[in-house]
Amino acid sequence: MVGARPEPSVVRVPGPWTHRSVSANGIRLHVVEAGEGPLVVLLHGFPEFWWSWRHQLTALADAGFRAVAIDLRGYGDTDKTPRGYDLWTLAGDVAGLIRALGEPGAHVVGHDWGGLIAWTVAALHPRLVRSLVVLDAPHPLAVRRAIARNPRGQGLATARYALGFQVPRRPERSLRTDDGARVERIMRAWSGPDWVGTADFAEAVRRNREAMRISTVAHCSLEYYRWALRSQFRADGRRFAAAVARPAEMPVVQIHGEVDPCLLESTAQLSRRWTAGGFTHHVLPGTGHFPHQERPVETTGLLLAALRS
Repeated sequence: MVGARPEPSVVRVPGPWTHRSVSANGIRLHVVEAGEGPLVVLLHGFPEFWWSWRHQLTALADAGFRAVAIDLRGYGDTDKTPRGYDLWTLAGDVAGLIRALGEPGAHVVGHDWGGLIAWTVAALHPRLVRSLVVLDAPHPLAVRRAIARNPRGQGLATARYALGFQVPRRPERSLRTDDGARVERIMRAWSGPDWVGTADFAEAVRRNREAMRISTVAHCSLEYYRWALRSQFRADGRRFAAAVARPAEMPVVQIHGEVDPCLLESTAQLSRRWTAGGFTHHVLPGTGHFPHQERPVETTGLLLAALRS
């Protein structure tokens, strides 16, 4: 059963930040800003929207940074385009945003799909990226290699959800049915035990369920996964693999939840191969797939240390 669809404006949650729209790469992006100083761009993952960075937005602003969290293409109050859910285009969205914000470069921080986009921006637009921080997001080629070498490990973890998203229409309905109940099941399955059951977890679930039910968001979010799999069998995928094989020239800090069941910590360790400007890897014990929400104090501390260095 599906209730009335929320309006996209529902994601414009009030707080100590400013909401506005920015035109970049041919689309309108919903951005949320706080603070002044060096630019830090925050990229969310699935099944979320900009609000997953609520803790970091205020902390970064207080620390003297200009923090900008966005709704990725197809999410929240950003445009829902009929195509463009490949990593080439998504990286172009972020590069265009940095330029549109009037900055020569930015510290780019990404989680999950936002992390994969961040790796891609670093490879395709290196002059725009001052440093790279990725949360529970191994390098795209690390994920590919881990699936090929360890199908019972990373391959099985990925197949649990990514393969099920490939069929048409049914996955979209499953994300919207019962007011987005599957979003809660996904978040419970991917989170560490200490966060599940807290008031903060309940609020995150409520907001993400609501945001997923905005018209076409479920479809757009699944198009990311469909491109990722189908491109492996196309020339586009081979070209992409060659393009992102270029090692990241800027400092890279990786933060990973120890008990993340969908993107394994062992896979994240492989990312070092595609770095050339320094690589630091942090593991948060007892933490699942959402370290910036599960352990915001520890995660923000690691993030600030990376930015200040």
